[in-house]
Amino acid sequence: MAVYTPGQVVEETGFSLDTLRYYERIGLLEPVGRNAAGQRRFSEDDVSWLGMIRCLRDTGMPIAEMLRFAQLVRQGEHTVEDRIALLDEHDRKVEAQIADLRQKQGGIQRKIQYYKDVLTMRDMLPDCEQAS
Repeated sequence: MAVYTPGQVVEETGFSLDTLRYYERIGLLEPVGRNAAGQRRFSEDDVSWLGMIRCLRDTGMPIAEMLRFAQLVRQGEHTVEDRIALLDEHDRKVEAQIADLRQKQGGIQRKIQYYKDVLTMRDMLPDCEQAS
């Protein structure tokens, strides 16, 4: 099984070293193994888990909910229904955010079109009217 240095994990996940330490301290990431010299060495499972945490974080899941999800995962297979419920609720929130962004994007697109129309109208004016 491959092992990763903290620098490799930073590069792979995009999390800073401080964030990795914080996640380990609060229990979002299980204690990371160490080599004989006491240096942290991350497993493939650690990196995979951090990928899931990245997804949840990037979609706006609060740390408290991520911690709840981690707790459920660690409790075993009997928590699968609870995990589904937690992720379903988060998915609904993400869908609402996407809908809100689409609505706001529509406003931006309408403003872009307005300004393009202004330019088109300006270009259509005779030269003598543009000077005033």
